[in-house]
Amino acid sequence: MDFVYVIEHMEDDDDTVRAIPPWVELEYAHMRMLAGPSAKIHFTHLSKASRDSLSSVFIPKPELAEAKCHQNGVLELIREQLGEAPASLEKVCLLDPKAPLALSPEDGDGRFEWFLFGGILGDDPPRDRTSELRVLGFPTRHLGPVQMTTDTALGVTKLVVHDKVPLDDIPYVNFPTIVFNPKESVEMPFRYIAEDSEPKLPPGMRELLHEDLNKSFDF
Repeated sequence: MDFVYVIEHMEDDDDTVRAIPPWVELEYAHMRMLAGPSAKIHFTHLSKASRDSLSSVFIPKPELAEAKCHQNGVLELIREQLGEAPASLEKVCLLDPKAPLALSPEDGDGRFEWFLFGGILGDDPPRDRTSELRVLGFPTRHLGPVQMTTDTALGVTKLVVHDKVPLDDIPYVNFPTIVFNPKESVEMPFRYIAEDSEPKLPPGMRELLHEDLNKSFDF
């Protein structure tokens, strides 16, 4: 089954600045790799500037998930593509840290068609921006007790519902320290998918972190 992933962008965007920070762009681009070529990803609730910026970057590539960017929010997208609530809401699973049930491979057997992520999940400490979607009545699932970045959350969801890997069987690394050289490192306060015991970071993120670290020492 081909799944649809929806990211309801909940940052404070406006059209007077470059609304999408570089690290967010890297995470959003990484989602296309993690979701795989058979999936679709919708980025919703974007400012016009953010929509235009991301749309110019997300060119079609056969090895990546199809990506579309929208100014409208997720409810408008659901009405357009799944029909009117409440029946359409039952087809959408909201990934919610406060959900009573964990995501399981059985959740990919047809009960859900879309998987919805609220905000940018990489807040530290978490601000529970998912609460704005929780009140809309979606069925919910959680991904475990440790905060993940947005792209990690999508990657974990894909492994569970598409690849049928149980949540607890996925290799993780929690709060990794990214070492740049003997004198420079940064600790990341999130859970990541582990790849050869290293956190699976978006391409370009390591370099961006190092650049930001160096900026913090500029006086």
